[in-house]
Amino acid sequence: MSQFKPQQRRLSIRGRVFHFVSYEARPADPRHDQPAEPSMWYLMCEGRRLPAVPAYSEQSAEEADAVLRDWVENNAVEPCADVKA
Repeated sequence: MSQFKPQQRRLSIRGRVFHFVSYEARPADPRHDQPAEPSMWYLMCEGRRLPAVPAYSEQSAEEADAVLRDWVENNAVEPCADVKA
């Protein structure tokens, strides 16, 4: 059984709220030609999820917030349609 526990973080940055959800790592699936993916934080925006940064189970909420805040400042200060993925 998996030890991964999905988390959600909401950060208010420059007057906007950014909603992030962590997703568990996914093994490669050669039958569908899909590579393995690490556990990741995804930005939830307009019904889509956009990969942001790796998620680590040992990361505290404060550490995750700092990493996500840095990512937002560097990648997502414009409207979600312009987020770099």
